[in-house]
Amino acid sequence: MPMSAFDKPRSRSRRSAFAYECVTRSIRVSVRPAFVEEQSDPDEGHYLWSYAVTIENQGGETVQLLARYWHITDGLGRAQEVHGPGVVGAQPVLEPGQRFQYTSGCPLPTASGAMSGHYQMRSAAGESFQVEIPAFLLESPYEQRQIH
Repeated sequence: MPMSAFDKPRSRSRRSAFAYECVTRSIRVSVRPAFVEEQSDPDEGHYLWSYAVTIENQGGETVQLLARYWHITDGLGRAQEVHGPGVVGAQPVLEPGQRFQYTSGCPLPTASGAMSGHYQMRSAAGESFQVEIPAFLLESPYEQRQIH
């Protein structure tokens, strides 16, 4: 359920207190997840998160994002993989100093989970390389935590 950088969610969400960040080859990726309570239905085992991503080119060469890969794990440890061209229908070109922002979503059948992944990039010189997406938690107020 991708949304463009200009779309505003119409529902209430609980934003994470901080962003998850990492830098690969001078490309900074920052992710801020949010639980979307009004589009979730815990009684039916349906939980939804949005996540806002900022990709910033802090290097000296132009790069293009070609593809994405996500590894998504729900609260029971079940994993799924998602991959495809670009992000939210775009394959953005980032010149030095430029950033690209987008928001997307992730439904799960459990009250918590985690995501990680990478972007496939290409430099202006034609070199292909991967940029890490930091692992981040999908947390909700319905999560049952046990302290041992």
